Amino acid sequence: MKLKIVFEPKIVALMQAEIAAAEKAVSAAMREAGSGLKSDWRAQITGAGLGRRLANSIRSQTFPKSSNSLNAAALVWSKAPVIIGAHDSGPLIRSRDGFWLAIPTPAAGKSTKGGRITPGEWERRTGLRLRFIYRRRGPSLLVAEGRLNTKGRAVASRSKTGRGLTTVPIFLLVPQVKLRKRLDLARDAERAVDGVPGRIVANWVDVQF
Repeated sequence: MKLKIVFEPKIVALMQAEIAAAEKAVSAAMREAGSGLKSDWRAQITGAGLGRRLANSIRSQTFPKSSNSLNAAALVWSKAPVIIGAHDSGPLIRSRDGFWLAIPTPAAGKSTKGGRITPGEWERRTGLRLRFIYRRRGPSLLVAEGRLNTKGRAVASRSKTGRGLTTVPIFLLVPQVKLRKRLDLARDAERAVDGVPGRIVANWVDVQF
């Protein structure tokens, strides 16, 4: 008994079409998963009060970029990984030199370079000298002799009589700071991964019919 298998052109074409449909379904599913995860991470960041600018650092890309593939993949990342990672893990932050961390009070104002102002920059900007005050309970302080302007910022006093002059806390000094965990990016990533099989099936059905 002999068994002969012959593939007709229609069957071959059907198989090729099915493979093409699978490639489109997988690629579409990965694009949707990547885009959805990007949106979820951005929403989580803005919901945590970290701002739209940091949220927009989240980007996504599907590979291959210009063709469909059964091995398609999606990459979601941040252009500010250090900041995002810190809010996602809640690390313990210590001074590089092993001394104090200077946390600016509202009276210190903001840095002209962006981010938190440092004691050195504050002294150069205001022309005032900071004075160290040690406290056994609570954070120690860096204070300055000046006055508060209408914005609540410490500035040099222009009064020759000393009127309005006061001791203003400019920085709180602490040995370390535990950053509060404000994000849970893994939760959204796991949900995106779990949803990929269903997306593939849904897109495959759409391609077929």
